[in-house]
Amino acid sequence: MQLRFRYLSALFINLLLPWLAYRLTYPHWGQPGGLLVSTLPLFAWMAWDLVRHRHFDALSAMVLIGIVLSLAAMILTGARQNLALDEPMVSGMIGVAFLVSLALPRPMVFYLARSTLARQSMQRASEFEQDWCERPKLAYRIRVMTVVWGVGLITENALRTLIVWRAEGDPHAVVESNVVRYGFYAGLMLWTIWYRRRIKQDAEGYAT
Repeated sequence: MQLRFRYLSALFINLLLPWLAYRLTYPHWGQPGGLLVSTLPLFAWMAWDLVRHRHFDALSAMVLIGIVLSLAAMILTGARQNLALDEPMVSGMIGVAFLVSLALPRPMVFYLARSTLARQSMQRASEFEQDWCERPKLAYRIRVMTVVWGVGLITENALRTLIVWRAEGDPHAVVESNVVRYGFYAGLMLWTIWYRRRIKQDAEGYAT
């Protein structure tokens, strides 16, 4: 139940609240204002988490970076109507960052997982770091998760970009793009839940 609550709260804070803030402010302040306001729930949550629990939320930071990159792409191109194309480009860049992090001693998923455990207790986070050093199979599975998320985000980027390019000016293209986006995110999250269960089973077998 606690694990399910953590996933639901992560979805609410990092996806639903920014999206709701954007939708409410877009009619009044346009896309730039909507994007800026959508960062406020993330900043508030990260500040609360840091002050209250001395914990840096890596997932919120990643979502925030994506929003900032979307805003930067729109400003640099000077074409607000192309935001539907800029957004998948941002998810693609994040996917590339996942794959590039495989060259580092610890990939991005390691820090995302540690961030989630640190919210429970620093002891859990320390145990996770120790397991990373002592259990090669855990390190392998974390790298597999990094590959899946990186490839998934890049594929989502390619499909959404293709949709927008092939149907330029068609309002239905934005809807189709969003269907692909949320479909990929839902699929990646469901796969992550399933794969985490496998990791947990490995941990139980390792303990025995």
